[in-house]
Amino acid sequence: MKDMKRFETAVIHEGYDSLQHQGSLIPPLFQTSTFTFPTAQAGAERFAGEADGYVYSRLGNPTVKILEERIALLEQGEAALAFASGMAAVSATLFHLTKSGDHIICSEGVYGCTFGFLKLLEEKHYITHDYIPMDSEENLRAAICDHTSCIYIETPINPTMALIDLEMVARVAKEFDIPVVVDNTFCSPYLQQPLTLGCDYVIHSATKYIGGHGDVIAGIVVGPKNELETISTTTLKDIGGVIAPFNAWLLLRGLKTLPIRVDRHCDNAIKIAEHLKNHPQVEKVYFPGDKDFPQYELALKQMRRPGGMIGFEVKGNLEDAQRFLNQCRLIKLAVSLGDAESLIQHPATMTHSVIPKAERLKMGIKDNLIRLSVGLEAWEDIWDDLKQALDHLTNSNEPNEQTLK
Repeated sequence: MKDMKRFETAVIHEGYDSLQHQGSLIPPLFQTSTFTFPTAQAGAERFAGEADGYVYSRLGNPTVKILEERIALLEQGEAALAFASGMAAVSATLFHLTKSGDHIICSEGVYGCTFGFLKLLEEKHYITHDYIPMDSEENLRAAICDHTSCIYIETPINPTMALIDLEMVARVAKEFDIPVVVDNTFCSPYLQQPLTLGCDYVIHSATKYIGGHGDVIAGIVVGPKNELETISTTTLKDIGGVIAPFNAWLLLRGLKTLPIRVDRHCDNAIKIAEHLKNHPQVEKVYFPGDKDFPQYELALKQMRRPGGMIGFEVKGNLEDAQRFLNQCRLIKLAVSLGDAESLIQHPATMTHSVIPKAERLKMGIKDNLIRLSVGLEAWEDIWDDLKQALDHLTNSNEPNEQTLK
């Protein structure tokens, strides 16, 4: 791993030399499925791993390689692999780190599809898992058993924004030689770099802040070079969750503005969180940048800024939450996050609906919990939309004369 330039420079320049590509300022798109060999012997050498060169885009592609090298450097890791989706990255990493009979320790709260995949591992491959509150060394140590093969973390946790002390987890894990995997999607490499805090693997749904424009599905894993080489030649190659070259090209484009975009997301989120806290129809706000947030000091310790994601609970029940969402006009009712557009959704019935209600409630996902991805619009316009929707909720909950009679 070479020394990294300042982040804002690295996202634009690292991993690409224009003079090696006919002087093209922008990395070329190698939109090809296969590559020709100069001789039969050269083809045999490439298949045997005895010579460098490309064979087939499922096994490697020049555009994808530029993306992987740039992301690895931004996360300060040895290597990276790009995948067709964030879940392809999650599943490939967990397949690599586990075998039948193993055990995974998870943060108390994960993305709904990650929850579903962990359940699949248990049902089909006898790989068990436990969700624990990783708020102390004692809780973590108590959960480790002889068959624990990895620790899987989201921080901030989707959608409650709860944080995990990554240095603490990494310190305990190293005592037992257990790798730590961190889903860093909510932060992007710009706000948080788990590898520098002692963790072993970083995963991104690159669809989100890395892409940033709502037009690509992709995933990234960053970690030890030798381990990722094994994933590349086994899980990625044989299961086939391979990123398309055009999607890699779109991510390279999105990366160039990542710091500028994320700073704006953060600036807007700070203002929106302040206003949400003061609205009478909001019961609770979950935002790492709020000084009243229980883990505010931890956010200052391991995150560059608080991010652009906010969880908040409206007063009322499921129907009230849905009525509020239906009243939003500027803010788009949609899953995903990290786009230029502000997006809002209902975790209990959308992104986390696969999780049984009892489990959801243990994770803090109530029926009145809303997840907001604060976009790049003028913050005043975002707030105006939220306020009118919240005011509508206030008015609809006020008894009228007929009700009183």
